[in-house]
Amino acid sequence: MKLQQLSVFLENRPGRLGAPLEAIAAAGINILTLSLADTAQFGILRLIVREWDKAKAILEQAGWIVNLTEVVAVEVPDRPGGLAGVLDVIEGAELNIEYVYAFSLRRDDKAVLIFRFEHPDQAIQVLLDQGLHVIDGDELMGYVG
Repeated sequence: MKLQQLSVFLENRPGRLGAPLEAIAAAGINILTLSLADTAQFGILRLIVREWDKAKAILEQAGWIVNLTEVVAVEVPDRPGGLAGVLDVIEGAELNIEYVYAFSLRRDDKAVLIFRFEHPDQAIQVLLDQGLHVIDGDELMGYVG
């Protein structure tokens, strides 16, 4: 139920975001979702793609530093307080969230969020035990075609 996320380290300068995206696009790899965070010196481009291993190899061959990280996709009720309810479960189990970002997918009355947990296996078990829907890679890929 864990997803593989690529983290690409980029210089925090104009024009640095396009090149890695163009490199994987040229290989026919579609980006399912992404997030960009920055500091004064560098940015971290986080990507979820179908063929993560191929994308990782392409990016590394082109000279970018790429880390592979396990993340968890969770359906969250898309209504006021929906995320708060999920966070109550996470905080009640004393799970540490390192970061979270939205997936560009909405289904019925649910949104999908991508969580990076300090202990993803423990987080998955807690979420499932509390009746929350954790989305595995095949299911997620099926949503986006």
